[in-house]
Amino acid sequence: SPGALRRAGNEEFRRGQYGPAAELYSRALAQLEAAGDATAEERSVLLANRAACHLKDGARRLCVADCTSALELVSFGIKPLLRRAAAYEALERYSLAYVDYKTALQVDCSVQAAHDGVNRMTKALLEKDGVNWRQKLPPIPTVPVSAQTRWSIPSAQAPGANTPPATTPQGERDQTAAGMERARMLKEEGNELVKKGNHKRAVEKYSESLKLNKECATYTNRALCYLTLKQYKEAAQDCTEALKLDPKNVKALYRRAQALKELKDYKSSIADIKSLLKTEPKNTAALRLLQELNRA
Repeated sequence: SPGALRRAGNEEFRRGQYGPAAELYSRALAQLEAAGDATAEERSVLLANRAACHLKDGARRLCVADCTSALELVSFGIKPLLRRAAAYEALERYSLAYVDYKTALQVDCSVQAAHDGVNRMTKALLEKDGVNWRQKLPPIPTVPVSAQTRWSIPSAQAPGANTPPATTPQGERDQTAAGMERARMLKEEGNELVKKGNHKRAVEKYSESLKLNKECATYTNRALCYLTLKQYKEAAQDCTEALKLDPKNVKALYRRAQALKELKDYKSSIADIKSLLKTEPKNTAALRLLQELNRA
């Protein structure tokens, strides 16, 4: 039966026999299709499993094809998304890999492999296409709430009953939790140093924190330090990073406007203040800065 073939395939996969495993998954698929009563889920799982075999054997294009078929049957499946992303990455098709990793994060924001993938693709695309790399990306699909598994009830089925084993060891997840906690501590230390007026040391703490966790508030805090230290280019850059994470962030817009004013880029500075005032029309500091800019 297809079920028995699938279980046999999983067994071969666990033993590292990817060719024979793929063969068994193919036979199970053929039987399901012949019977004509296969559910989309069953077929999707078999395709995703076979894709995992292809990925292990370095048959990346076959992996992409199987994942794409699996996603056509059941949209936003996390395993086919991650496997296709890995295949695209190996094929050096970084923008497609980026979109799949990003989509996977919308489905389940706790998947460390997707976070790591997004970070690697961001670096690769920045090197390949320069600072405007985002403009060349294909659109990232919006995942409907119904497909977001992060908050859904886990299925009653035995975990991993029908899937090849995941490749992320548990230790990595714990490490990121520790990393986030360390990042938070470093940010707090930075905040304390700012209160004491030691902006140079605060910058060092914020920089260490950002290596572990790119957080909007840490960028805007460091930008404030850079403004005080008259490092206006760095201040503007930090605000830009913060705005990538939170496009309407009031502090980031205000501080970037301050930096741009010092850099004598009045036009861009006014544009930032106008964006800010859309969110907070009565922000007195921003209104005052706008008056100064209009005189500049």
